[in-house]
Amino acid sequence: MTIWDMLGVLFAGVWAGAINTVVGSGTLVTFPVLLAVGVPPVTATVSNALGLVPGTLSGALGYRAELAGQRRRVLRLGTAALVGGLAGAVLLLVLPPTAFETIVPILVGIALVLVVLQPRISAAVQRHRARRGTADGEEAARDGGPVLIGALLLASVYGGYFTAAQGILYLSLMGMLLDDRMQRLNAVKTVLATIVNSVAALFFLFAAHFDWTAVGLIALGSTVGGHFGARIGRRLPPAALRAAILVVGVAAIVQLLLR
Repeated sequence: MTIWDMLGVLFAGVWAGAINTVVGSGTLVTFPVLLAVGVPPVTATVSNALGLVPGTLSGALGYRAELAGQRRRVLRLGTAALVGGLAGAVLLLVLPPTAFETIVPILVGIALVLVVLQPRISAAVQRHRARRGTADGEEAARDGGPVLIGALLLASVYGGYFTAAQGILYLSLMGMLLDDRMQRLNAVKTVLATIVNSVAALFFLFAAHFDWTAVGLIALGSTVGGHFGARIGRRLPPAALRAAILVVGVAAIVQLLLR
């Protein structure tokens, strides 16, 4: 990489670490940048997964207060996330690279649709909670049952294979099936994303090729972004963040299709 390439990847890591705590989909920032500097798609995915681990961990530590009293929930849902994330990582390496290059533009497109629809998804979740007669400040009355476990397992398979927008999936599922404040659920979402990224990265360490320069730059950037970026990100209009993600996501699809 040139010095400008490295600065671009570093900045993308900071940006991804910040927005992962706001709307998720940080991969839609880092992945296109890695493609742009010449990293092959599969190598970009595994390097991105490892590089974002410190950022998601930093974000999870920032939610310590909201995680209080949720140990049992995190253990239950985290087990499903671990199994699903590992399965997704295995699929990434078992399937041929040509399959990944064919599938990823579709996955990026799905992720972009989720990002664009995120306000409507959130509104639908709130309407569902209101119809159920649950005040936003009440403690959890249900654990989501096997439906939530199964849905999170599938979402985590997706996350282990390609991480973009997995946080939106987690929040949507938990928001509909758990009675709790959204900030507390967002904290759990951050932990689940950390688990999926970590187990996938650990598997990739023994079975995949990394671009270690990219890993180091994204790790550094995402750690800074995860720690400080949420404060900055919350000051920006959510629509502006979604618009920026949409732009880089479309650029990624175009890049993949022209390869």
